[in-house]
Amino acid sequence: MTAHYDALETRDPAEREQDLFGRLPDVLRTAVRAPAYAALLQGIDPQDITTRAALAQLPVLRKSELPALHRAAPPFGGFVAQAPGAFSRLFTSPGPIFEPEAAHTDPWRGARALFASGFRSGDVVLNTFSYHLTPGGFIFDASARALGCAVIPAGPGNTEAQFELIEAYRPVGYSGTPDFLKILLDGAASAGRDVSSLKRALVSGAAFPPSLQAEIKARGIDAYQAFGTADLGIIAYETSAREGMVVNEELIFEIVRPGTGDPVADGDVGEIVVTSLDPAHPWIRLALGDLTAALPGLSACGRTNMRIKGWMGRADQTTKVKGMFVRPEQVAEIGKRHPELGRLRLVVTRTGETDAMTLKAECASPADSLSEAVTASLRSVTKLGGNAEIVAPGTLPNDGKVIADER
Repeated sequence: MTAHYDALETRDPAEREQDLFGRLPDVLRTAVRAPAYAALLQGIDPQDITTRAALAQLPVLRKSELPALHRAAPPFGGFVAQAPGAFSRLFTSPGPIFEPEAAHTDPWRGARALFASGFRSGDVVLNTFSYHLTPGGFIFDASARALGCAVIPAGPGNTEAQFELIEAYRPVGYSGTPDFLKILLDGAASAGRDVSSLKRALVSGAAFPPSLQAEIKARGIDAYQAFGTADLGIIAYETSAREGMVVNEELIFEIVRPGTGDPVADGDVGEIVVTSLDPAHPWIRLALGDLTAALPGLSACGRTNMRIKGWMGRADQTTKVKGMFVRPEQVAEIGKRHPELGRLRLVVTRTGETDAMTLKAECASPADSLSEAVTASLRSVTKLGGNAEIVAPGTLPNDGKVIADER
């Protein structure tokens, strides 16, 4: 049995990079046919964007901004050049955010994630992600069918009906949240129903802590995790190596300092930014608001794309201090004013009955006046009082957090 979905997964990393960035200019030319991208990328010559350094100069589009943009210019905020009727399905996610599904095979790029989880052509798959309005169910449905699997479109809930489907069709695979898989297994054990045909699973959409992983494994199911979004489909997935997640093909994956578009140093925690190369609906530097960090080296499974640690929290750490919002972008602005600083963390506490801010800033060789200068920048940028505390490099944890609300 082959170990990989296709030869793309085992390419030399330099070959992959050359391929992705060789195609990026054409994708950018397609993107700017949409009015919102034309405005966002005004003055950019697509033929110049052929490296990561050049891409990092483009503005990020924050997913948190999409609901307002979609309301202002429905349905897609001006970021899609084609008419809605050119797509196969049209979805909505909370916000609302409106998402089209491209008409080509495996539009959400999930077949290789299922393959890495042990799914094969001819398998029967119980898909318990929701099929109602949101794309979750269809992401895994389309991916499984692209792999050659038969799909039971079960959706979530109604465990009694699920047991009947499992006993009739004997699915070998499960896709859905890890929580609902446990509910199914617990319910079947209590009711004396036979769900023993289930042998493998691809789970997403909820935390899958080691304790639950061990419990699912003890019940005879080999479960893997995938990280995805309703905008992009499957972004990264777990493999047999069980060492983080491998980034999906056809995506340019960046990790940036929260509140900026600036790539972090190797191994640092930062916000996920993704550029997709689907000409039907390209995303250019979509900042997801999720944190992760890259892992060094290549996966033991033989796949050569970047590996990440998985989901590590949210990058949007906006908080309110004395009635005013303080944002990660403001912390980043302070860092730009003082390039000698390393990691920054704005700690928000209470002193008596009053909000208080302390900006902790790493610096190897601080000048005597640095603390005072950073304190002045803190006040200038946030319009709020606070203090700066200069600390040694390595003092602040590498967790991507730039605002810590400790009230």
